[in-house]
Amino acid sequence: MMKFILGRKLKMTQIFQADTGKVVPVTMIEAGPCQVVQVKTLEKDGYRAAQVGFLTKRKISRPLLGHLKGLPNFRYLKEFLFDDQQAIAKGQQITADIFQAGEKVKVTGFSKGQGFQGVVKRHGFHGSPASHGHKDQLRMPGSIGATAPQHVFKGTRMAGRMGNEKISVLNLEVVDVQGKQNLIYLKGAVPGARNSLLLIQAPGEMPAVVTSDKSAEAKEEVKEERAPAAIPPNVS
Repeated sequence: MMKFILGRKLKMTQIFQADTGKVVPVTMIEAGPCQVVQVKTLEKDGYRAAQVGFLTKRKISRPLLGHLKGLPNFRYLKEFLFDDQQAIAKGQQITADIFQAGEKVKVTGFSKGQGFQGVVKRHGFHGSPASHGHKDQLRMPGSIGATAPQHVFKGTRMAGRMGNEKISVLNLEVVDVQGKQNLIYLKGAVPGARNSLLLIQAPGEMPAVVTSDKSAEAKEEVKEERAPAAIPPNVS
C-alpha cells in the first residue's frame, strides 16, 4: 500500500536538531491539500489509479470543466497507482498529516531546464588542448564516427537540449511536518526549480476520509418526499 500527495517546492533552508544541535539542510515543500478527482478501476479502465488535483486557477477548458464538475478548478491533475486493499473514494481530502517525521519518501519532479548546451557541459567532455594546432577547438566534440560506416550511430553524445527531465529521488527523510501550514521538510535537495510540481510517495495507508456531497443527499431527500401523482380514471 502507498500513500501519496502532490506538492510544490518552495525553497531550501536549514533546521537545527534539538537533541544534537547539528544543522540539517532541508527542502521546504507545500504539500496539499489535495482532493481525489477520479478513481479508476480495473474493470472499467484496466488499472487502479487515483487522479489527484492540486492548486487552483481561474480559467480552464470546457472539457476539463465538465470533468471537474462539483470540484474546484484544479491547476494540476496527476495519477497515483494503488492496490485493491486501499479504500479511496472521489472527493477524499489528502493533507500533509499523512506523513510523519522520520519516514522515507520518494520524490518525483522535473529537473531545471538548461537550454541548448554543448558537450562539455552536457556530457562532461574535457575538450581539446588549448595549443599546438587546436585553433577554436577547445570545447568542440571532436570526431563523431569513423570513415567506414558513413553515418552517425544512434546514441552518440552530442550537443543538445539539457535538463527538464523527469527525476525520482528515493529514501528522502522527512525531518518535520507542519499539518496546519501544509508544509513538509525533507532532508537534502529535491529535483526542480522553485514553485515546481512534486509527486511525493511513501509506503503506508491512506486515511479513509471521504467528504459527503450535501447537494446529492438533499436531492435524494426531496425525491423521497414527493409522492407519485394520482392517475385520474378514464371518463367515457
